[in-house]
Amino acid sequence: MKLTRRVILSAAVAAAMLAQPLVAAAQDLPRNVRLVIGSGSTGGDTYQAASLVADALAKQLGVNIKVDAVGASEAFKAVGRDKRGTTIMLHHDQSYLASLYGVAGSPDPFEGFVVGPTLAINPGNAYLVAKNSPYQTMADVLKAAEDGQKVRVAIQPGGVSEIGFSALKSAARATAPGSEENIVAVNTGDQADKNQAMFDGLADMINGSIQANEQFAELPDDDQKAMRFIWITATPEALEQGPEAGVGNMTRADMLKYASPETRVPRPNGEDFTFDKEFFLIYNKDMDPAQMETVDAALAQVFQQDELKNRLLEAFFIPDYRPLAEASAHLKEKRDAYAEIIGNLTAQ
Repeated sequence: MKLTRRVILSAAVAAAMLAQPLVAAAQDLPRNVRLVIGSGSTGGDTYQAASLVADALAKQLGVNIKVDAVGASEAFKAVGRDKRGTTIMLHHDQSYLASLYGVAGSPDPFEGFVVGPTLAINPGNAYLVAKNSPYQTMADVLKAAEDGQKVRVAIQPGGVSEIGFSALKSAARATAPGSEENIVAVNTGDQADKNQAMFDGLADMINGSIQANEQFAELPDDDQKAMRFIWITATPEALEQGPEAGVGNMTRADMLKYASPETRVPRPNGEDFTFDKEFFLIYNKDMDPAQMETVDAALAQVFQQDELKNRLLEAFFIPDYRPLAEASAHLKEKRDAYAEIIGNLTAQ
């Protein structure tokens, strides 16, 4: 199963959209909606994506939507308590990856909730090395592990930061069984902690992002903080839809050099591992389906227009609307593929 993405409207939703007036009927939704997000920060990409979508959706529906950065645990609790549709949740793949990694208190969103629709992709998930690193490619990293060298990778365990690390260990195991033991996690906190691990010489590679780390890639070679990208996990389909100018001095063409198929980290089935960080809605499992359909119809309309899509692209998000049923199936497919990678590493 190849993990790719599509920015599409299903035929049924598109047809329904054309048959409806421009403003979706909102009689099924409360006038005031709380959008809880799986991040406690108002400065990160989750809050930014939520704010952009909430503004467009509120305008389309004629309701008030307040974004509330409460963190994943509290967000799941809040949406789990409210079946009236006054509280909905926005998060990304961390919501199910945390469950796969066994993070305490992390529910399986596919079991106790309704997952979907998808909204946007942040294609910036990346891995970097110091500019003076001997590793020029991911093939070099795998070869070093095969030759018995320890490769220390700074990650924030339990989700988006760790899934690429797991894929790298899986690729090492498939290439040279036993060499995966030489891919070693350096568990840290947020991006600043991961960066510091590299600055202090405690990590040979770090998980980072295009947005947060491109500034360090611009530094001169002799700067202690100078880094270079070695792997971008996003699918080429997602990156190709981003702005040609890219981010900072890193163009879209530059990014594609570090992504599949130019940079390969193979899965056990031989396909390249890819990971698009997707943002999506999560509903209470007992919420009225008519309310969910109202949100779907409104999202179909706002994503058909240019305003939201352009605002997302300006913030380096890729518009990624899928209606609920299609989104849920797509995300389950991703979840199952990543569960296989994680499961293979823990199997004896």
